[in-house]
Amino acid sequence: MKDKKSLSVNVIVLGIVSFFNDVASEMVYPIIPLFLTSVLGAPVELVGLIEGIAESTASFLKVVSGWLSDRFQKRKIFTVFGYSLSTISKLVLGLALGWPMILLGRFLDRFGKGIRTSARDALIAESSARENVGRAFGFHRALDTAGAAIGPLAAILLMNRFGGNNLRSIFILALIPGIIGVILLVIFVREKAPAFCQHPPQFRLSNLTFEYKVFLIVSAVFAIGNSSDVFLILRAQSLGMSTTSTILAYVVFNLVYSLLSYFTGSLSDALGAGKLLAGGFFLFAVTYFLLGINQSTTMIWFLFALYGVYMALTEGISKAYITQTASQEVIATSFGAYQTIMGICTFFSSLLAGLLWTHIDPSAPFLFGAILAVCAGFLFIFFGKVNGSGNWDHRSGSGAGLSANEAEHINRSRKE
Repeated sequence: MKDKKSLSVNVIVLGIVSFFNDVASEMVYPIIPLFLTSVLGAPVELVGLIEGIAESTASFLKVVSGWLSDRFQKRKIFTVFGYSLSTISKLVLGLALGWPMILLGRFLDRFGKGIRTSARDALIAESSARENVGRAFGFHRALDTAGAAIGPLAAILLMNRFGGNNLRSIFILALIPGIIGVILLVIFVREKAPAFCQHPPQFRLSNLTFEYKVFLIVSAVFAIGNSSDVFLILRAQSLGMSTTSTILAYVVFNLVYSLLSYFTGSLSDALGAGKLLAGGFFLFAVTYFLLGINQSTTMIWFLFALYGVYMALTEGISKAYITQTASQEVIATSFGAYQTIMGICTFFSSLLAGLLWTHIDPSAPFLFGAILAVCAGFLFIFFGKVNGSGNWDHRSGSGAGLSANEAEHINRSRKE
């Protein structure tokens, strides 16, 4: 018998695919704000606007693609198409002569992310034992973020090779790992349809569990203050860090995030995802507060690492929490609805962060984010499902994430 705690082939391959995709994406992501402001002469406000549009585009699409994935019971086609678009976006960035082309490139990249993410996350959830879902998402985030750490290092090496003024070559070379990831995805990932869904699902508010609704509200409050990570890069530069040091600090963040993700995912299976999420909200508040008041470039290294700990406590864990609390019949749509709400908030938070930075002080976006994170943390403690294990009782056919149809199917299977 296969060990329930082992990872499936789909989960492993999807982790590797995300690794290569993030190598490609993070080769270009940390240098985009530098390219915009230094090469193209764009103001910081425009950086915030571009990132807000790009990220919100991805998140708006996630609920639509998630619903379509549930509706047609297809996961792989959305995943392949999404990763392919993100790969093509690197070529657009490399050909950019002005900020509108950068906007188009970021739009295509995030459009691809919006198409693939909900279906991919549903595929991971469906390819994992229920008591192992935290470990599966933790493994995926670990490889995804390892790529995010290697990507900037590759960018630094290429900058030294081609010179800091030839950033376009880095955009073009980022096509290579992206293409490798798409090829692996097409060859090795196999579709696995959910056993319990016999009719097209319908996504209604009445079908959502109380815990899932609370998590959406809490996450929205938190996301209003959680602006794009490009402001971390700009904050480091505003304190006098060089371009190379800033990218290396960003690598430290991703390394810490990657190294801890599998461990925190496993921990969430044992302790419950809610406890780790609550801790993550408060850790974010501390990190952003210190980023706001800090004036030392040396401290930036520690704060970027601390930010990596926060990400390990929340990013993959939030998906495990949704898997535990949302109806499994519309799991891809549930992932998408969560991401869409985050996208709406991300647009306003990034735009607001740019305005606060420009018209008040560079510390203002971080202090604002810290305050909202504290509010979100207390809301989650008082109203969310913080306590309890992340496991389900398969014998009873019950659980926070089971709908009436799923429970009926399980009971019918037991009788047969």
